[in-house]
Amino acid sequence: MSTQIDIKEVHWLLDIVQCIDVGVIVLDRQYQVEVWNSFMENHSGMGPDEVHGRPLFELFPEIDETWLRRKVDTVVQLGTRAFSLWEQRPYLVHFKSYQPITGQEDFMYQNVTLLPLSGASGEVDHLCLVIYDMTAAATHKKQLTASQVAH
Repeated sequence: MSTQIDIKEVHWLLDIVQCIDVGVIVLDRQYQVEVWNSFMENHSGMGPDEVHGRPLFELFPEIDETWLRRKVDTVVQLGTRAFSLWEQRPYLVHFKSYQPITGQEDFMYQNVTLLPLSGASGEVDHLCLVIYDMTAAATHKKQLTASQVAH
């Protein structure tokens, strides 16, 4: 079994990260952006060249920095992933909602997964944030709740 990385596989993985319909941000331990996929570019209006090396909290001042730092510290210390659900915290970054069918929400509801990324030393030296658009599910749940209250 070869330990050499196949360059074709790297290209496939990069294509997948760029094309999937979730936000992918990789941060170093100083919260500076290293990776920014097309979902993030499309919803933020900022390209990878604009954000690379910049602190996440500078790009998105609406982020609750204390809360995110606490979450990240736990992920780094335990080496396990963590989650944030839209029901607990509606969004990490404030994006406009682009729901073509309903169009009822002003912003994108988001679930977020925080993944620890270890370097060659085995230490967690980067973090991956995966942002899922949960606006449709949030809209349906709110409508269901409203209809139950009305009856």
